Amino acid sequence: MLEIEGLSKSYGNNLAVDNVSFTVPDGQAGILLGPNGAGKSTIIKSIAGLLRYKGMIRIQGLPARTTEAKRVFAYVPEIPTMFDALTVREHVDYIRMAYNSDITDDEVEEILKEFEMEDKQDKLGNELSKGMMQKVSICCALSVKPKVILLDEPMVGLDPAAIKTLKEVVQKLRNQGVTVLISTHMLEMVEDLWDIMFVMEKGHIKGSYTREDARGRDLDDLFFAMTGGEEE
Repeated sequence: MLEIEGLSKSYGNNLAVDNVSFTVPDGQAGILLGPNGAGKSTIIKSIAGLLRYKGMIRIQGLPARTTEAKRVFAYVPEIPTMFDALTVREHVDYIRMAYNSDITDDEVEEILKEFEMEDKQDKLGNELSKGMMQKVSICCALSVKPKVILLDEPMVGLDPAAIKTLKEVVQKLRNQGVTVLISTHMLEMVEDLWDIMFVMEKGHIKGSYTREDARGRDLDDLFFAMTGGEEE
C-alpha cells in the first residue's frame, strides 16, 4: 500500500503541492494525471525520496524515509541514467546487492528475457539507446521484488513489444498484490491497467475515480471531463 497524507512542497514562495492526500491499496494500479505545472512531478520525486517535503508518505505502513520502506519500494524514473562503465547485468546485480534482494539468478534471467535484454547483458551503459536504458531501469526495479513500485512515464522510448511486455508485467504485479503507481500522459497505454486515477490541478488533487465509478467510460473522457483541458 502507498499512502500520501498532507503532502506539501514549496520552491521558495511557490507552493507546488498543497496538502495532498491519497492512497493506492495493495494489488491495485493507480494513475497520476495532471496538466503542466499541476505538481505531479513534485509528488513523484517526493515519493521517490528525491525531495524534502512536509507531510507523511508511507510504504506498506512504514515511513517512506526508513530503510525498511526503501527495501520494498522501486522507482522507474522518466529519464533513466546508467553508469557508463557497468554492463547491463552489472547494473542489475548492483541493485540486487544494494537492496539485499533475494531474487535468484534464474529469476533475473527471466526478467531480462522478458524485455529482450538477455543477449545484451554485456553491453556497457554508454552503449545503450534510450529505449534499452529504459528496459534496464525496469529490470533493475523488478529485481528488488518490490511491494510498491512507482513508474514515471515508463512507456516513453519503448518499442511496441516492450510496451506490451511492460503492461503484462504490471498486470502480473497487481495479481501478486503489489501496489503500482504510474504517472503518464499516454492515457491509451494504461486504459486496461488502472484501478484508480488521481487528477491534479494547481497543486491539489482535483478529483479521483475508481474503475467501478467510471462505469465503462474511457480514461481520457474521465480526465477531460474533470479538467476541461489537455493532459500533460
